[in-house]
Amino acid sequence: MPSPLISILIVCRNPGPSLRDALQSAWDQQSADFEIVVVDGASTDGSAEWLAGVRQRIAALHSGPDAGIYDAMNHALRLARGDWVLFLGADDVLASADVLAHAAPELAVTSASVLVGEARYTDGRRYPFTGTRTAIRRNFVHHQAAFYRRAALIDFGPFDASLQIMGDYDINLRLLLAGARFDSLPLLVAVCGTGGASDAGGWIGYREEIRVRHRHFPVARCLLWDCASIARCLRKRSIRALRRSNHG
Repeated sequence: MPSPLISILIVCRNPGPSLRDALQSAWDQQSADFEIVVVDGASTDGSAEWLAGVRQRIAALHSGPDAGIYDAMNHALRLARGDWVLFLGADDVLASADVLAHAAPELAVTSASVLVGEARYTDGRRYPFTGTRTAIRRNFVHHQAAFYRRAALIDFGPFDASLQIMGDYDINLRLLLAGARFDSLPLLVAVCGTGGASDAGGWIGYREEIRVRHRHFPVARCLLWDCASIARCLRKRSIRALRRSNHG
């Protein structure tokens, strides 16, 4: 089977030096057909100027104001040409130089709409794909480890730009409940920085998790998992408070 074109999509705003590491991990990819698309939200930290200087190494680059991360992701998706897309955070890196080379043969033959590998955080936490049975509980796909068919995202998109954290959970549920297939990819795809928007553990993320859950499931099915979301938020706050006191 011919190797599919993979679009690596990076959206950012004032990402700092980590953007260079993210892009270098993409440029380092070997033996795969890929393109890089970057949407920069009018950064003022020098990133926009640096991106302009490496423009020839990026298939599509847009820099300008946006309405948030999911608005930027929609823009990146419109610029992409790949059969498959992978969203890479500006503070994340592809796990090795052969990630795409390992993924491409699977992408070429699968009938799934989403192939999900594993993501790891720099503090050692690992997030393998465990299936869709927990979909009502929380987001069941780690975004930086997931290869999406671009056509599926176009058909069931766009991302909801009114969400700040859980737009990926929303679109994953849209795909799942429409019958799209999610399959496991036995591959460490990305190493993610800690403390990003989705990893921050603030109430807004759990509040949006509850909001998205209620969009797709009956209220009676949601209530138990809403309580679980609140409990997870309180637990994370307690852990953080304890860490602050220990380092105080």
